[in-house]
Parts: sequence; C-alpha cells; structure tokens
Amino acid sequence: MARRKYRPFTLFLCLLLWGFIILGPIYFLEYRPEYPYKDPMKKEVAWKGVITLWDYPRLDVTNGSRYGWIISKIKQFERENPGVFIELKPMDWKTGPVELDTAIQMKMYPDIAPVATDFSVIDRDVLEPVDEYLTREELEDYKVQALNAVRYKGKTWGFPWMMTTYTMLLNLDLFHEKGVDPPKDGNWTYDEFVKATKALTFDRDGNGKNDVYGFHSFIDLNSYNTWGILLSDGAELFDEDFNYRFNDERAKSGLKKLVDLKQVHGVMPPSFGENTEGEAWQSFYKEKKVAVYPVGTWAIHVLNNLRNQGEGFEIGVANYPIGKKGIPVSFGNQVSAYGIFKQEDKEKLKMCVKFLKFITDGQFQKDLGRLGVFPVKKSAGDIYRHDPLMATVEKSLAYCENIPVHPHWMTIDGILQSQIRQAVLGNKSVEDALRDAEMKIEAYRKMMQKP
Repeated sequence: MARRKYRPFTLFLCLLLWGFIILGPIYFLEYRPEYPYKDPMKKEVAWKGVITLWDYPRLDVTNGSRYGWIISKIKQFERENPGVFIELKPMDWKTGPVELDTAIQMKMYPDIAPVATDFSVIDRDVLEPVDEYLTREELEDYKVQALNAVRYKGKTWGFPWMMTTYTMLLNLDLFHEKGVDPPKDGNWTYDEFVKATKALTFDRDGNGKNDVYGFHSFIDLNSYNTWGILLSDGAELFDEDFNYRFNDERAKSGLKKLVDLKQVHGVMPPSFGENTEGEAWQSFYKEKKVAVYPVGTWAIHVLNNLRNQGEGFEIGVANYPIGKKGIPVSFGNQVSAYGIFKQEDKEKLKMCVKFLKFITDGQFQKDLGRLGVFPVKKSAGDIYRHDPLMATVEKSLAYCENIPVHPHWMTIDGILQSQIRQAVLGNKSVEDALRDAEMKIEAYRKMMQKP
C-alpha cells in the first residue's frame, strides 16, 4: 500500500531531474549570468609594455655589485606587475651627463633617469611634473631638504630616493703612528687641519722625499670633494637672481686655502691637480699613503669590509675644516631623485609613477645601508643606529650645500673646475684663475642670451 501511495510522486521527481539534466546546460549557455569575477592569483595591470630606465652605478657593499640594488627592485616590480618590463641602461658617471644631454637634444631620451635635481634638464621642459601623484601623507613623509631639491618654479619634478654627502675619512693608523690626535667631535679649524696634515706628511722609506701625505684628492667635472675648503670662508656661487658671485674676497680666500695645501704647506702629493680619481683613491685605501681623504659616504663600508678582511686600517670621520663661515661646509648634489620624461601615453606615465613610488617606498628606504647612503623619508627611521661612523656623518647633512639651482650649471662647473686646476698647478694666480673663470662664464651667458 505504501509503495503505491508514493509512486506518482517518485515518477514526478524523476521526470524533473531528467529535464534539468537535459535542458539545464542549454538554458545556462543561452542565459548565463555575467559575474565580475577576478582571479585572485592574477594581477590586473592597466598598462603593459617596456619602460626604459637610465641609471648610474651604486656600489652595493653586501655583494660588491654596482647595479644589484636597483636590479633586485626591478625584478620584484616586474613580478608584481605582469606585462611590465623595466629596461635598465647603465650609465657612466663621467660620460652620463653628456649622453643624457645628447639624448635630450635628439628627443631620444629614456622614460626615467636620475635627473630630478638637475635644473639644466628641468629648465628644458622635458620632464613631467609629479605634484598630482603625491598625496599629502607622502609629502609629509619626505625630509625637507629632499623635497626642496626637486622643487623648481613652483612644481615638483621627481621622486627623491636617497641623500649623501662628502666627508673626510681618516686613516687612524697613520694618526696613531705619528702621535696626532684626530679632531675632537670631528670638527677642526683650517689652521688645526694644516697643523695635523703637516705632521702626517713624512718620508717613510728614508730616501729624503716625502712619500706619505696628510691630504689628497682630485679635481674633475661634477666632483665636489674639495669644495668644502673652497666655500669654507662663506663664498657663494650665485645670488638669488643668478648673478655670479664666486669672485669676491671670500672666494679668493677659499681657493687660496686649497692652493696653499699643495704649494705652500706641502701636505698634498705633487700630482694633485693632474691625478685621476682612481689614482687618488688608490693612494688612500690601498697604498695607505694618505692620512685624510674627502670622499662620498659609500667609501666607509668599503673600508670597513677591507679591515674585516685584514687588509684595511682603522678609519675615522671628520668634517671639512671650519673657516670664516663658522660652520663646516660640504657641497654637492646631496639628493638623488628620479624624474620622468614627457609621456604621450598617460597610462604609461601612471605606470612610471607606480614604479618610482615602489622603489622609493619606506621599506626599501631602510635597505639603503647596502649603498652607504641616507634615507629621504622619515618613516625609514634611524637605519644607522648601530653604525657610529655613518651616524656621525648623517649629522653633517645639515651643513651640506646643494649645487646651484642654475639651468647652465654643467657648463659653469666645467669652467670653474678647469680654472681651479690651473691655480692648484701653479699655472695661474688665484686672482687670475677667478677672473678668467668669471670672464668665460659671462661670455657663455651672453652667448646663451642671443636669439
């Protein structure tokens, strides 16, 4: 009785199931709903293609590579942004500025390059201003000197990523050998500096000629390792209206101080002014024949590594000697920042911004110790709290003067370096060298004003 009672219902269910199996797929193929489904394993990228990056080498002290830091960041960015490729072109420190200048003239420049603090590039209207891509929180995270370095005519021209400065490194083994005390707290006057370097200049091999010197350096374009002496008495290069000012008594006094170190006090090798950067550096770090050497902060890690391998010496740091200005001065391109060249494709521009925000992120700022440089963001914190030498140098960033905000600085720099060299070599007097520099710079200025 029970089986007969439920048989019609069972038959109905079977027919319904059979209909669903046969007709269901047809219905869903015809009327399937559209779901905004996103594969969580697949990154959505607004733009795909190749971004060209030209960059200078930066010594990575953890592995000795010169592009290891940036290459590691490129690879990670490409993984997180499938279809986007960053094409890196290495540049040379000596020829790079000329190569970039030529590329700009021929309108064959890259997408990104470290030019956002180069006002000779910014003034040519080839970079994208990036103010609209920076939030208030991001701006507040940057250190003041970093933002000031990329601001020009009311706009922001790039993304700062690191700061550095020149410092004086000391071979403390030589100081101990000659019984000379290093400057207390890293500060010394010019007279104290001369006295110390005189005591550190001597004849080691006994042939009657000095072969160890208290101080050494080099003179070259875009190198400002001796300018802390040149500007120590308060000399200025330009006033607020770009009028040339490196021609007064303060400038003469500063240049005379540098010249006298070789010509009068004899604390520098006879080759100073003719030697290359490599020759000067080798005499300090390898031959150990120089007691005081001005150099970028990257060298501290190199020397520490050598000492750990039993090949180096004990090092110390000091500020440039204090002159009439009353504070230790260093000079140079303190901030390095990437700029984006003009883009026709706004989506590509956004991807360039995304890449630069990625490599300047706070987490990577903490990693700058690998390069021996300093963060531009407050959120990076104190990355050198366990490195007393770098911590000491970081304090001197407050005394660093940036290269002038001048659209023709590269040419002016070349003229000045050439005349400084002539004075150091004794081919010109201090007065003649400064006068000739002023004449050449004025002639160049007039030429650039011609229609």
